[in-house]
Amino acid sequence: MTRLALRLSKGALGAAALLSASCGAARMKLPAGPGVPAGDGAAVIAQATFACRAISTITLEMSVHGSVGGRRLRGRLTAGLATPSSARLEAVAPFGQPVFVFVASDADASVLLPRDRRVLEHGRPAAVLDAVAGVPLDAAGLRSLVTGCAHAPDAAGTMSLGDMWRVAPDADDEVYFRRDPSTGAGQAAWRLVATQHRGEHGWRAEYGMFENNLPHTVRLVSDPPGRFDLQLDLSQIELNVPLGAEAFRIDAPTGASPITLDELRQSGPLGEK
Repeated sequence: MTRLALRLSKGALGAAALLSASCGAARMKLPAGPGVPAGDGAAVIAQATFACRAISTITLEMSVHGSVGGRRLRGRLTAGLATPSSARLEAVAPFGQPVFVFVASDADASVLLPRDRRVLEHGRPAAVLDAVAGVPLDAAGLRSLVTGCAHAPDAAGTMSLGDMWRVAPDADDEVYFRRDPSTGAGQAAWRLVATQHRGEHGWRAEYGMFENNLPHTVRLVSDPPGRFDLQLDLSQIELNVPLGAEAFRIDAPTGASPITLDELRQSGPLGEK
């Protein structure tokens, strides 16, 4: 077992796939309208993303509850992520081996089901993570999600929607910045509070419970609604700890049988079946 896997598994005692209530909470109300060009786009983006842009690696525990494909679920994941596009996720069980181990580096991903001794050795990261966890994110997208960050927002295209809001294009996304309400409209305290991902598999992420300008809760909802609605509660966060390349590889046990992407999908999100 890698050093990362050992550290991630410490203290993670939650069930990997217990049925529970879905999120159900009201979504964040984002401002509407075209807005007007914002002259402070570069300053807003720099301030709101200063903390997350300084992160090269992050490890954390992630309590997940909500629904995927109409099925209610609750689980606990441990994660290790590194720039530019490496990820490791483990679905923790109350006892024994993880339900699954997902790793991704660049455009390649693998999944190991330790209890079944089955492995998928190569696949597109977003498709593989969608199969095992219900959300179509690659490693870079997952890191941006849990750090509440943006990829490369366009400062020149930033629009102002009143004193408290700015919105900027970011490739296939739109990122929403809001002043911290506790500081008042005249204070410069911008946070990235939501990301709207466009395209065939659209979704919205909403960030909350900030500490040192990093979120500790993430609401992730498909757009249009129905595919998934998940609440992620983040804890045990460690930043910029050394993670070797071996952390993002799977050593399949001798005799492990292959599994297909379709078979992973059939097993249900977080291995609930």
